[in-house]
Amino acid sequence: MNKVFFGDCRDSMRELITQGVKVQMCVTSPPYYGLRDYGHDGQLGLEATPDEFVANLVEVLGLVRDILADDGVLWLNLGDSYAGSGKGVNHDGTPHPSTLAGKQGTNTGTVTGINKPQKAAAIGLKSKDLIGIPWMVAFALRADGWYLRQDIIWHKPNPMPESVTDRCTKSHEYIFLLSKSARYFYDSAAIAEKGTAIAGGGGHKAAKSGHTNLSKCGGIAYETINKRSVWTVPNSGYSGAHFATFPPALIEPCILAGSRPGDIVLDPFFGSGTTGQVSQALGRKWIGCELNPAYGELQSIRTSQQGLELV
Repeated sequence: MNKVFFGDCRDSMRELITQGVKVQMCVTSPPYYGLRDYGHDGQLGLEATPDEFVANLVEVLGLVRDILADDGVLWLNLGDSYAGSGKGVNHDGTPHPSTLAGKQGTNTGTVTGINKPQKAAAIGLKSKDLIGIPWMVAFALRADGWYLRQDIIWHKPNPMPESVTDRCTKSHEYIFLLSKSARYFYDSAAIAEKGTAIAGGGGHKAAKSGHTNLSKCGGIAYETINKRSVWTVPNSGYSGAHFATFPPALIEPCILAGSRPGDIVLDPFFGSGTTGQVSQALGRKWIGCELNPAYGELQSIRTSQQGLELV
C-alpha cells in the first residue's frame, strides 16, 4: 500500500476501517507527555493532566486494535517525564507542562505553547515526581482489552546528557509488546540472537545437548538463543527537521518478529517516516498517519526508493 494520510490519525484510521483495510502489525512512538509543542491543534502530549493524555492514547490505540488482523501485534515505544515545581524540565531539558510558560522547541524553531503553566500539585503529584507515563498507558491498554505481553527495555549507550546530581542519568525507554488476541503471529527465529560457538561444526554436540537452532558465521556454527528483553540501540542522528525519530535498528526487530514479507505495517504517528523506510527495506508494505503535513517532504525522501503516495 505505502501511503501516508495527513490529519488526525483517529479520523484516518476510522476511514481505513470503513474501507475494510487490515494491517498485520503496528509499531509507533507517540508524542511523549509534556515534551514539546509540534505546533498543531489536536496534537497529543499537551493535555492538562497525565490521565487525559492516557485516555487520548487509549482511544487512538483502540482504533489501531480495530484495524489489526486478529493475530496482529502492537509495539509501543514510550518515554517518561518528571513533574516540576515551576522551574523544572523533562529529562532531555525541555519544559514539562507543569513548568511551561510560553514557548517550546519544535521542528521549525519555536512556537507558542498552547498549555498554561501549572505546578506539579495541579496534576496530583509532588515536585520532582517521576510520572510513570509508560506504565500508566500499559495498564490502561490492558484494561481496555489489549494483551500486555512484554516490557522491553531500550538501553541507550549514548543517552541525552543531564545535569542532575540527585539521581542517575536516564538511559532507557520502554517498548511494550501488546497483542489483539491470546494467540498471535510472532516470528522468534527472525530475531534470534547468536549464542555460544559449537565445536566441530556443531552437528553432533548440538543434537546431544538438545540445541537444534544453529547459525553459521565465518564457518563456525553457533547456537541461537531467544532474543532477550533488553535491547542496546544507540540514539541515531538525523539531519532532517524532526526531533523525535527513533533509530531504524530499534524497530527492525519489531517488524521482523511481528510481520511477514508483504504484510502491512502501520504507524499512526508517522513523523519523519522511519517506519516506512525500515518496512520497505524489509519487504513489507506500510501505512502512515501524520498530523503535520510539513513532514511530507521528509517522508518522501526517506521512503523514495519505492515511491510515496500522499493522501
